[in-house]
Amino acid sequence: MHVLIVNDDGPPSNQSSPYVHSLVKILQDAGHTVSVILPHVQRSWIGKAHFVGHVTKPTYFRPGTLHKDDGTTHARPLPDGVDGEEWVLVNGTPATCVQLGLHHFFQDRDPVDLVVSGPNYGRNSTALFSLSSGTIGGAMEAAVCRKKAIALSYAFYSRDHDPMLIAGASRLSVKLIEHLYNRWDQDVDLYTINVPLIEGVEKHKILYANTLQNYWSSGSSFQEIDATSDEDEVKPGKEEKDIRSQLVPSNNGIGSTATRHRHKHFKWTPKFTDIHKSIEENPPGNDGWALTQGFTRYNTLPPLIHLTNLTHLYSVTPLKANFMHASSSLQGELKLPLDLHHEILQRSNSCFYAYINYQDDYVQPLILSAFQTQLPPSSYIVVPSTNALPNSEMPIVQITSYEDLDFSHLLAHPRTSFTNAYIIRKALIRKHYLANTVTTWLAKNPDSPLKHHVKPTLDFELDYAEFLDEAILEAYELHESFSRNSNKEPVDRGWWILKPSMSDRGQGIRLFSTEQELRDIFEQWENELPDSDSEDEHDTTSLPETSNPSFDPTAPILNANNLSEVAEASNGIVTSQLRHFVVQPYIHPPLLFPSHQNRKFHIRSYVLAVGALRVYVYKDMLALFAATSYTAPGSTSSNAFATDPDLRAHLTNTCLQDGHREGSVHRFWDLPSSLPNTSTTSSTDTMRLSDWRTTTFAHVCSTTSALFHAAALSQQIHFQTLPSAFEIFGVDWMVDECGGTWLLEVNAFPDFRQTGDDLRGVVAGLWEGVVRVGVAGLVGLVKVKGDGEQGDEGMKLVLDLDMGRG
Repeated sequence: MHVLIVNDDGPPSNQSSPYVHSLVKILQDAGHTVSVILPHVQRSWIGKAHFVGHVTKPTYFRPGTLHKDDGTTHARPLPDGVDGEEWVLVNGTPATCVQLGLHHFFQDRDPVDLVVSGPNYGRNSTALFSLSSGTIGGAMEAAVCRKKAIALSYAFYSRDHDPMLIAGASRLSVKLIEHLYNRWDQDVDLYTINVPLIEGVEKHKILYANTLQNYWSSGSSFQEIDATSDEDEVKPGKEEKDIRSQLVPSNNGIGSTATRHRHKHFKWTPKFTDIHKSIEENPPGNDGWALTQGFTRYNTLPPLIHLTNLTHLYSVTPLKANFMHASSSLQGELKLPLDLHHEILQRSNSCFYAYINYQDDYVQPLILSAFQTQLPPSSYIVVPSTNALPNSEMPIVQITSYEDLDFSHLLAHPRTSFTNAYIIRKALIRKHYLANTVTTWLAKNPDSPLKHHVKPTLDFELDYAEFLDEAILEAYELHESFSRNSNKEPVDRGWWILKPSMSDRGQGIRLFSTEQELRDIFEQWENELPDSDSEDEHDTTSLPETSNPSFDPTAPILNANNLSEVAEASNGIVTSQLRHFVVQPYIHPPLLFPSHQNRKFHIRSYVLAVGALRVYVYKDMLALFAATSYTAPGSTSSNAFATDPDLRAHLTNTCLQDGHREGSVHRFWDLPSSLPNTSTTSSTDTMRLSDWRTTTFAHVCSTTSALFHAAALSQQIHFQTLPSAFEIFGVDWMVDECGGTWLLEVNAFPDFRQTGDDLRGVVAGLWEGVVRVGVAGLVGLVKVKGDGEQGDEGMKLVLDLDMGRG
């Protein structure tokens, strides 16, 4: 739906227009196209006016941070091809904004479906408010232009603009807007909605209400002020705020016995006690009453400023474009569906559609089996693609590879299209983004579990080995380590691990302890590419058999597109981009068990993220072991890992192991429950006496919660949660000799096949949990509750965060 937003309060401002940015953002998050054109200054109390003989001029507003006054206004719009959200501001009225928004701006978009005027800073209930309201005037202008229109007003009871209250009001307003638009009464030209800005507003009732006909009864609505006063210079935004808050004292005028006129100025100071009195004196059911009184009872009310402890209602008033009630049958309570997805299912014979094509014959039957065992057979129909839907509005769950997901369908139908991946989640799955996520979060949350379970990470960019000095110039921890290692034997040095940020499956990982070793690694990779000066530099016959014919040997080394061809020849350097790198202290010594030939292992936990945002950890974790027994790095030669890397004892990625990998994958909970006796100090005695696995699982859960919390709140550009998406992540962990748990990396679309046939049940149980708490919850078959309430022991709920996008 294309929604045009106008208001009478002007651009976002905590003083005079604190609500419009929140509504725009939540409409956008709900998948709507939103165009915004606003008065450039406060234009309240102006009704449906236009300025005669006035030349209207636009400026261009680029919104900043939500609830912060850091947006910027510019004389010219952004040039073509430049990304960035931009609103239009005009030196006109709300009605003018509607005319220009419908007929002159935003013409490159689809026609406007609905005009929303607001949210107004304060109520617009009863005739005395409504007849002067610029908010209702803007909606009225849209109605006479034959557009569906809604005037939206937030009735505030405190000048402290609590973002949580505003977000709650905006979320429910969006649901109500969608409800009214989809069920528009043919006798209605526009609706005016009043929302009480109070805690728990999303749980309050919504009432259809007529406009209360009331009148001024206390004389003039203007206050006389001295003609020499500079109060006429008061900014309209501040004056509106004072009027709405009832902070300006009421005064019937100074009065005079003089027979001649005395020069005076006048300030608009309406007496809202007249409105309060009219509400008290009239029967219940009108729009003024609805904001202040419970649905099932009627009390004589004190002035509205004292009503914060009463039950409040939304009011929805249908109007004709002549300021009269619409002759409509809309009366009584308006009930939104408790679960929009569930309502959609009911309207389609309680059935949703499922497109399941995981493109992996190991996983595909497990997913189909999970649907069969966890969902009623009549609740879904499997279809070959989104194109097979009876109509595009029907609910569908897509489970396929990331590249084949129909994200355009998801964005076009955010309420009925569900996918098994978020569109953007780089903050988690790209190593240098992940490092930034952790660093940024710890800067403001120093006591986060991330501090104790993530090794310090340095990241840098490098295109050519000759620029290594410049790339690591500011990596002070690395240079300090090089200095400490300079006079030590290799086996006694502090070692580091190098990882290409964009690679996976263990590709391109190297160990080093000196700057020369690090340089050797990059020079080795350069030397393995064909010589660009050779006569047959374009002859691809010299490349490995698995090379891509599009490989260009003359392109710069470490280019984004030309290193996959060196994969087999360079010991696993397969990556879409070898430019961004991260380095971390190597975890030594790791936890080793003699019962498993002292082989190093890492833990694979499966994490399910649902909507915006619940996060679950699957309890049945895996332990993936290296191919050979562990040996300390540097125990043979200081340059071994650079010139002839044999990392079989150090890399636990089973995809790098040749043969059948027997004994490389175990259930985590089948590992010995006690830590082996080592030279570790007594600080871990308590852990040795307890079950280290239980402690490790607790650390996995708390750190996972903190990580997704950090990504969702501090990296909203690089992790964009969607209420209609879910995704499984493979999160890897290392346990050191002392029992410390350390996060290694987060993988999207983990390789389930590496689990093997013997432990296929682990993956089957995971997908059963995904369907049970993820799919069923999203499509509305069950109401997903918190961990423990639902009794789902397999999927541990570790984070339940309301991102305001559901």
